[in-house]
Amino acid sequence: MTGGPPHAYRVTKYDPADRDEHGHYQGPLDITSDHGPVEAAYLAAVAAFARDSGVDRLAVREPALAPNTPDRDPALADLFPDGVHDGAEVAIPAAQQLVQHMLRDSGGFWGRIWCRLEHGDLLTVHIGWDQYMYIASHRPCEQAVADTRRLGLHPEPIPHSPYRHDPADEDGTRRPADDTFWADLADLAVRHDRVLLEEGYAGNTARWHRVTAAGLPGLRPRLAPRARLTVWPDLRDDTAAVAADLPDGLHEVVWQDADGTVSGRLCTEDDHDQTRATLAAATAAAVLSGYADDRVPLLAAIMTDPDGVLRARWSV
Repeated sequence: MTGGPPHAYRVTKYDPADRDEHGHYQGPLDITSDHGPVEAAYLAAVAAFARDSGVDRLAVREPALAPNTPDRDPALADLFPDGVHDGAEVAIPAAQQLVQHMLRDSGGFWGRIWCRLEHGDLLTVHIGWDQYMYIASHRPCEQAVADTRRLGLHPEPIPHSPYRHDPADEDGTRRPADDTFWADLADLAVRHDRVLLEEGYAGNTARWHRVTAAGLPGLRPRLAPRARLTVWPDLRDDTAAVAADLPDGLHEVVWQDADGTVSGRLCTEDDHDQTRATLAAATAAAVLSGYADDRVPLLAAIMTDPDGVLRARWSV
């Protein structure tokens, strides 16, 4: 694992003078965004570090959305006209809007979207829990540090961002979705008549496709860049049987509506009544475990970039 750009800062609203001997904040400020001047200071700090770093765009890395976020979420449509995906590039004003989303709802991973914002080894912006922002640059950014202090925030030098990507955290497969994968998928589709393809374009979120071997050539170019692809047995036509056998615990229900749309939703036993109502109008359905260790697909791979190179860092 590389440490990222060499000049890293923890940028927060918390005065270091209010930390105890263990570094834990003991002051009066709460952990939520004020949706006002303090939040605006965080966003201005992002722009200041970008300016000092000579960076005008950042790439979205390892995006994750809140569970059951609708496809093409209207709240994110202006930021991602082509849809959210790993590697999408945004200008600094759009990056500031993403930071704003991540700072709200207690910050970290509970908001509408979470992602790393990075420009290679030139600049990284990571948002953690409780209004902690980590910025690292290839330059010391003395002017940005001074500007951030004038904004009322506290930029503290640190060795590196604790949210930098660590390949050791990826415990799945990193098979590229190359021609061999597509040939294997076509073979599965022939042998099973049809299979279910999960297009994981962001964490916690996927699009679903019932595919045949004949339909694969048309589907492949429509999939999101760098999506995680997992292949499952096809949906069952006996939706009543699926509804009668819903499990307890976390599970994912996948169903096809009468118009052919395939959707998925994470559920627990508390959602059984709603799930059964949904399945009553469905034409096909299946249930998958919601626990990663129990999800064993028929096939899995990650979409490569158009030049055939696998640049996504996540696994599947």
